[in-house]
Amino acid sequence: MKKNRINFLSLFAICGVLLFSSCVNELDTKPEGDTRQTAEELYSNPASYKQYLAKLYAGLATTGQQGPAGDGDVAGIDEGFSQYIRNYWNLQELTTDEAIIAWNDATIKDFHWHTWTKSDGFLKATYYRLAFQVTNCNEFLRQTTDEKLDSRGVTGPLREEIKTFRAEARFLRAMSNWHIVDLFGAGSLETEDSSIDYHLPDYATRADIFANIEQELTAIEADLKDPNSNEKYRIDRAAAWMLKAKLYQNAKVYIGVDRASDALTYINKVVTQTSYALNSNYTNLFLADNGTNGAQNEFIYAVAFDGLNTKTFGGTTYLVHASIGGSMAASNFGVNGGWAGLRTTSAFVNKFNGMDNDGRKQLYTTGQNLEIANVGAFTDGYAVTKWKNIDINGVAGSDAAGDFADTDFPIFRLADAYLMLAECELRTGGTITSTTLGYLNSLRVRAYGNTSGNISISDVTLQFILDERARELHWEGHRRTDLIRFGQFTGSTYIWPWKGNVANGAPTSSYRSLFPIPQDAISLNPKFIQNPGY
Repeated sequence: MKKNRINFLSLFAICGVLLFSSCVNELDTKPEGDTRQTAEELYSNPASYKQYLAKLYAGLATTGQQGPAGDGDVAGIDEGFSQYIRNYWNLQELTTDEAIIAWNDATIKDFHWHTWTKSDGFLKATYYRLAFQVTNCNEFLRQTTDEKLDSRGVTGPLREEIKTFRAEARFLRAMSNWHIVDLFGAGSLETEDSSIDYHLPDYATRADIFANIEQELTAIEADLKDPNSNEKYRIDRAAAWMLKAKLYQNAKVYIGVDRASDALTYINKVVTQTSYALNSNYTNLFLADNGTNGAQNEFIYAVAFDGLNTKTFGGTTYLVHASIGGSMAASNFGVNGGWAGLRTTSAFVNKFNGMDNDGRKQLYTTGQNLEIANVGAFTDGYAVTKWKNIDINGVAGSDAAGDFADTDFPIFRLADAYLMLAECELRTGGTITSTTLGYLNSLRVRAYGNTSGNISISDVTLQFILDERARELHWEGHRRTDLIRFGQFTGSTYIWPWKGNVANGAPTSSYRSLFPIPQDAISLNPKFIQNPGY
């Protein structure tokens, strides 16, 4: 299905699953009888540098070395629960008005109820997956220093290419550290310069990690490829601008300093110095061929999923299957069955009041109740039909069995950049420009198929932007961060069904704007400090 995709090789796991305790470098040691390669054996093949980089990208999609179950990257956790995008999505969406789940899997319902604890297994799985990704990036950077490359005689075009590879690895590490800052606030700052011997890393505050991400994104900018010039599924300079804008846009939450003007600088670069373009059909963005149907031209960075090569019960496979239940026909979504879990609340549905012609309102209502009397009943709450494993012609994805989806997951896309631009202009100048209004109306024209949904400058308030972000970006992993930035996640300012474990919703404590550092990490490393409230 995917053309020009990165070859996601099943390389061996690199090092432990730890931000909070390191391990002996397995690349440089090989126990008797072990057939794994040492670092020098691995890198004797010049192609290995790109293959290892592919492993870093694949870390956002896959869960281990053998597919959906068996030989997982993260030890001690069900492999299906360890997938990067699935974990991130759950924390960003199940905690909000946009998504609620019917399952009784362990503590999964606690997220929507805002009743999670420091011992929650899903939080531990997420923290460990982020840690594993950082560890992998660190090891690649250790193996590609000038000293290492000199010792292996790496010169010429490959040497220059590795310079770009290193910048991409540093971006991927920065992105995972951003997720740590956003979700957990604090942790540690292990880098390629950290000891590979067992040690207990020092505690790093939210401000420490924020500063590191900022420095990293500045340092790598010149070494990244120009916007729109890299291979498919690899990041370029625009992705770094986008991540930096995200960091600055949320700086008041993260470090108590308003950096909206800095966010505006970088989001302007994304909008004006690239050739990304809106796809004319909103639905195309979330189909099985969104890597080839034109949607890819809107994606500033997307995680590749492929029903044959990235088999996992996470990612978009999870989002497609888990959203199907009741009277819904799984064949209409290109899969072999529904998991009857995910749907939405009336608070989100109400964002479309008076907007029935908005094409982003992709809800299944037949046999579904708008209000949720029973959280465990899939038919309580409207289903969301956004994610599908069919192409623009209605043909199912590449996995003939219908288990795994081909649909890519956009991390950053141009529509998000347009909405960020408008928000930053409002926060810095109190209004938006006519040019930015044109960008917003381009989203509305796509949604309505005409100009009937167009708005004027006076319509654009911060509340409008928050609601428009929900309409445009729902179920893409943005909602929790958005609600926190707008002061509507905890407390009583905004209440939605089952917030606070009350049918009509109830206020929740402000400390829940951060998740706790998992208790296991605290127990292993006494240097760590638990977040307030836990």
